Amino acid sequence: MSLLLRTNFEIARSSLKKHKGRSFFTCLGISIGIASIILVLSLSSSISILISSQIKSLGQNLILVRPSNNKSSFDNFLEELSSTSNHFNNSSLTAEDVTKIKACDQNITYAAPIATLKQTITADQTVDSGTILATNSDFKNLLNLEIKSGNFIQDNNLKSAVIGHSLALQLFGSSEPIGKTFSFSNHKFIVIGTLAKTEEPLNFSGINLDQSVIVDLNQVKELSPQIQQINILVKDNNSIATTAEKIDQALKDSKGSSGTYSISYGKNIAHPANNFFSLVSSMLLIVAAVSLVIGGISIMNLMLVSVAERTHEIGIRKAIGAANPHIFFQFLFESILLVFAGCLAGFILGYLAAIFCSTFTPFKPFINLEICLVAFYVALTTGVIFGLFPAIKASRQKPIDSLKFSN
Repeated sequence: MSLLLRTNFEIARSSLKKHKGRSFFTCLGISIGIASIILVLSLSSSISILISSQIKSLGQNLILVRPSNNKSSFDNFLEELSSTSNHFNNSSLTAEDVTKIKACDQNITYAAPIATLKQTITADQTVDSGTILATNSDFKNLLNLEIKSGNFIQDNNLKSAVIGHSLALQLFGSSEPIGKTFSFSNHKFIVIGTLAKTEEPLNFSGINLDQSVIVDLNQVKELSPQIQQINILVKDNNSIATTAEKIDQALKDSKGSSGTYSISYGKNIAHPANNFFSLVSSMLLIVAAVSLVIGGISIMNLMLVSVAERTHEIGIRKAIGAANPHIFFQFLFESILLVFAGCLAGFILGYLAAIFCSTFTPFKPFINLEICLVAFYVALTTGVIFGLFPAIKASRQKPIDSLKFSN
């Protein structure tokens, strides 16, 4: 058996080496497909690890309440693509809900609403579509935010704000703008604190804190901000299910059947844009699959040409005793070898692309054995499927007819 494998390997290597140009371009389609799979799976895993680490740092004591519109993920995705409005502009959550949630159970330590607005922010410089994060004083303790200088917002009548590191540089040209003012939509705020720069600006709330300014929700009521999430931190993780039930009951008593929301905790907590990321990843995987199909068709075409060119060789091999299975596995092995060459190049390209993406995103490249095995099995399946027809055609050649054939 080992002798047969070595023989097939040498024959395949010799054939591919003889036609380097067309072998290279055939491998290219496979390489692009495998690289796309590696890149998508690497980034998806990186996002999951990033969010999971943040949840873990809070000790699994987190409960999230989000609006729910009972639409499918695909409908939500199309809605996001076709509309420039906030995805949560139909949220039924209110500031009063936050108060009721906090009072419904003594196990609740903090409860912070999250409402984001896209506004033109004016200071020393102007930032178009700046992110205004409206919340309350619990937000700092709930997310363990590090204040670089100054203080965090308080639940009072002062129009004060805390600004992210990157946005401070854009608006004021300084990371220490304490005491300076900025305005948006006829609202004027004074900066009382700055956030420390974070290496992971993306969090499970879906907000880049480095590029945001944090204000008290009560100070921007006139702009009708929609609460897209309520973060809740509990004292005792063992009672988190009971607390979630009490929160659900409090919201039902308040809203009746008119409110649509979802409550998540533990392993069910996901990034608010997880459905969006999943759909985008699926679309990219479809593109990768198309690339693999095109590469597979190229492999089948190359192998059919190879069978036609080596018809006389097939006749000689059969004349000296080679059986149909020997010929079949010879050509199937060749197509698999061609795919593996493309797979290896795809591994390298995909990992390099993941490293490149990590230079301008908070996602570190992540490659593990599972991702490699997925790409390996995809490549093996592609090689087998698209190598079957040429291998079968070669194995069914009649020795006499094949010997008559000459190039």
